[in-house]
Amino acid sequence: MTKAILQLGALTCPSCMQKIQGALAKQPGVQKVKVLFNASKVKIEFEAAENSAEALAEVVKKLGYEVQSVKVKQLAE
Repeated sequence: MTKAILQLGALTCPSCMQKIQGALAKQPGVQKVKVLFNASKVKIEFEAAENSAEALAEVVKKLGYEVQSVKVKQLAE
């Protein structure tokens, strides 16, 4: 399992949070998505064999949100 943390530009409304969470939850291999509204961060747990942090960041960008940085961490099985 892999964890990615996306630092976004400022989120302006709760519906932005729901839009991002819904789109990422539908991606292959994604197990868990948590959007931290006040911190403008998205935490994603996913299977690296099925997806990548960069591809998930692209999903967010295509929704019209700025992705400022991507951090990736391998989680212990």
